[in-house]
This record gives sequence, C-alpha cells and structure tokens, in this order.
Amino acid sequence: MKGFELGIQIKVHAGSYRSFRIPLIHAFVGWALCAETIELGVVLTTLRNTLYIHAVLAPVIFFVVSLNYFKKYNHLSPFRTAIAFTSFIILVDFFVVGLAINRSLNMFSSMLGTWIPFALIFLSTYLTGMVVNGKRSSGVSPLPKSTKHA
Repeated sequence: MKGFELGIQIKVHAGSYRSFRIPLIHAFVGWALCAETIELGVVLTTLRNTLYIHAVLAPVIFFVVSLNYFKKYNHLSPFRTAIAFTSFIILVDFFVVGLAINRSLNMFSSMLGTWIPFALIFLSTYLTGMVVNGKRSSGVSPLPKSTKHA
C-alpha cells in the first residue's frame, strides 16, 4: 500500500476562483467609493450631514456597481451577490475602519452611519440583480393577480 486514501473527492469548478474574485473586486470598488464619499463629506460639511449623504449615495453607488456586475459577469445569484457585497463591507468596516483606523467600534452604534447603509446596500444589490436577471424574489409576484368574481 503506497498511501492512505480517504475516498473524499473535492471538485473545484474551473471558474470558481474567478466567480469568487469578481464579486469581491466589485464590493471593494463600491466600498472605496463610499469611503471617498465620507472622506469628502467630513471635509466639506458636518459629520451628521455626511452620514445622511452617505446613506443616500451608498445604495446608488451599489446600484451602479451591481448593475455592472450583473450585466458583465452574473456569477452569483442576486441574493448571494448581495450577501457577498454586504459581508465584505461589514468586514472591511469592522477590521480596517473600526479596529485599525478608528481604533474604536463606536461607528457600529450608529444606525445612520452603518446599519441603514448596510441594509440599503443589500437591498440595492439584490433588487438590481433581480431586475437584471428578470426574476422575482422567492417566486412571489410583486403585484397581486387579479381574481374574477362571478
């Protein structure tokens, strides 16, 4: 006996690395544009105004980023893409912005500063993917079917 075989097969799709890398690159671009929005905002106006501007622009930025992703690549479902984008942003905000730059996690106590933009980014990405793919979420029609009564 030359070796020990467990009988486990791991199959890696040839494009799996690419299908994982491409959404993360898009998420990074969106995160960087949001970070730049905040950087410019704190220079030009108050922190509170900056947070409002960021809350409005973050879903717009991710609409454009996800539109590009879904039209050119579309490797993941809209839900998985939204999870990937939002998870990436939360992790980078936690480790890079919170722990490394600010040395504080106080930013996560702000609904306007973090949680509302996270939710809007998720929704923007998910809905963009659903529209581009021409699908309806969970097979549920957004419009009720008309029922004819006799």
